Amino acid sequence: MLSSKMTFYIFILVLGFSFLQTQARALPSKPAPAAVLFPQVQSTVLPDPSPFFASNLLQAPLPTNSFFQNFVLNNGDAAEYFHPYSFRFSNSSLTLSYPTPIPSNASILQNFTADLTISTTQTQHQHQVVSSFSDLGVTLDIPSSNLRFFLVKGSPYLTCNVSVPTALSISTTHAITSLSPNTKQNKYTINLNNNQTWILYSSSKIGLTKTNPSLIKSDSFFGVIRVALSPGSDAEKVLDQFSSSYPVSGEALFTEAFGLEYNWEKQGNGDLLMLAHPLHLQLLSVEDRNVTVLDHFRYRSIDGDLVGVVGDSWVLKTQPIPITWHSINGIKDNASIPEITAALLTDVEAVTSEPISSITASYFYGKMIAKAARLALIAEEVGCDNVIPNITTFLKNAIEPWLSGTFGGNGFLYEAKWSGLVTKNGAVDKGADFGFGIYNDHHYHIGYFVYAIAVVAKLDQAWGLKFKTQACSLAEDFMNLNRQPSSNYPRLRNFDLYNLHSWAGGLTEFGDGRNQESSSEAVNAYYSAALMGLAYGDTNLTATGSLLAALEIQATQKWWHVHQGDNIYEDVFTSANKITGIVWSDKRDTGLWFAPQTSLEIRVGIQVLPISPITEVLFSNVSYVKELVEWTAPALTKEGVTDAWRGFDYSLEGIYNKQDALQKIKNLGGFDDGNSLTNLLWWIHSRG
Repeated sequence: MLSSKMTFYIFILVLGFSFLQTQARALPSKPAPAAVLFPQVQSTVLPDPSPFFASNLLQAPLPTNSFFQNFVLNNGDAAEYFHPYSFRFSNSSLTLSYPTPIPSNASILQNFTADLTISTTQTQHQHQVVSSFSDLGVTLDIPSSNLRFFLVKGSPYLTCNVSVPTALSISTTHAITSLSPNTKQNKYTINLNNNQTWILYSSSKIGLTKTNPSLIKSDSFFGVIRVALSPGSDAEKVLDQFSSSYPVSGEALFTEAFGLEYNWEKQGNGDLLMLAHPLHLQLLSVEDRNVTVLDHFRYRSIDGDLVGVVGDSWVLKTQPIPITWHSINGIKDNASIPEITAALLTDVEAVTSEPISSITASYFYGKMIAKAARLALIAEEVGCDNVIPNITTFLKNAIEPWLSGTFGGNGFLYEAKWSGLVTKNGAVDKGADFGFGIYNDHHYHIGYFVYAIAVVAKLDQAWGLKFKTQACSLAEDFMNLNRQPSSNYPRLRNFDLYNLHSWAGGLTEFGDGRNQESSSEAVNAYYSAALMGLAYGDTNLTATGSLLAALEIQATQKWWHVHQGDNIYEDVFTSANKITGIVWSDKRDTGLWFAPQTSLEIRVGIQVLPISPITEVLFSNVSYVKELVEWTAPALTKEGVTDAWRGFDYSLEGIYNKQDALQKIKNLGGFDDGNSLTNLLWWIHSRG
């Protein structure tokens, strides 16, 4: 049964999400950003996007955490994983791999093997150019080869358009054991000595010939070719049936509260066959669209089995989540309020007496003001109103210099090359602020600022209105839904609308693709955006933030929280782990950027912080929480483990063992820099 508070907020979201986002992608020249409210800067550390994007795209905001980011960085020759294939461009060719998982107790890797490479017989070498991109796909051209590749997430086929008559080469690192055409020579079955069977379909006769054990050449051909791995003996009939309809792009529409709709633009004839990962299948609303799930048609993936779905429009629906300022179901025992209040008075004095300029890094500054904002909301919840003005004054003094560009030690600046915020320090040093200046961790850092701003705007409406434009522009850096080239920011900088969770890595090339470490800080970012919507009465922002938070939570529970027997990960990995460290698009890792895999308390803590009302939703599976706490417990006694990290483990224990956890928390000698004794006592006393 939902509480009245939960029902009220969900009612607001349902009312506020009755909008349909404009999905057209027009590409006129982009004027100089007119509404940018932060000082502008030319970064000295950002890469130049112009070699890899078509000239018309350079007039619009460019993605900085996309599923194809490796294709537009450095030499553009690092692989990206698209479900079910990995792709790599090099020397005017595209190589695809159906990667094999390599699991261990410490990681799951997907090895890239050059299963098939498509190129032309021409010798001119040229890198790929992005000619268009969408929420679910990217189109890349190799102009010197007359090749255009439509790479759409979740397509079981690779689709290539050959624009003028051209002779093609198809090579492999394996041996080709057989090459078998049909009578029309528009379908070829390619068997390799690694037991893979690939099928090539062409829009007209292509004339393939094996010229050596690892090379196939075609006659001069123009039109469309499609290549697919056959995942089993019964799969070929399915691939044959749907080979004539292919996606060229895909959009995700925000159409209703806690709902997302996929629409693919397709060409060719017939119905469209795509692949759904396990979270798609959990959320897919079959009755809302004419889609058919082919449960027997499956490909393996690092995210769990991919299952065939027929239909060019999907509706995904997630359960509503409560977006509340205070504890979702209230503090359970009024007798605990004096204990919380005593800690609150001490913590408020400590926080507000700290010199604001003592912290300059954007991440730690954000955690500091979010910590203070938590104290204000807890004070409001326990009726200790006399401390709220002091906290509010502190927060105003701390936030305003970042919004006005007058903070001496750092500050947010706007750069137009990729279209977004960087920090003063990050504009000249790619390592500063954990890489914020090269678009790393934007939703983490800004999420903390958005949380604090939302709280002040709630407590002081006049201040909120005074800084509303700057505050909303700050949130827009990672929350923008607008596709128009006139936007100051790209569409949803961090959130992957196919994977249904965020990436954090920014403009850095990684061999394993995109990555995200702290799932809980991603949840915090979208939760904070939803709160900002509540503070300003912006129902669209609240609804969008709520949906993204809900999806991020379910993705975290699916891929960061490890459950033995759920068929997502292999047994050797699930038997040794209860939680991941870093989720990569092409890897699962138990190590962290700043700690080894053996630091279980840190691995848990980085997936919990910061503790707020939304933490209850993130860790709603009590039996899993108990397993996680018991798995971590031995690590807490090791030398070098700090109380700051122990606090997060004890907070989880409080979900099912309130009294023991409370005593452990009272004995802590220190807290994470974004946490406090007050916050932990509030958390424990609001548990069931």
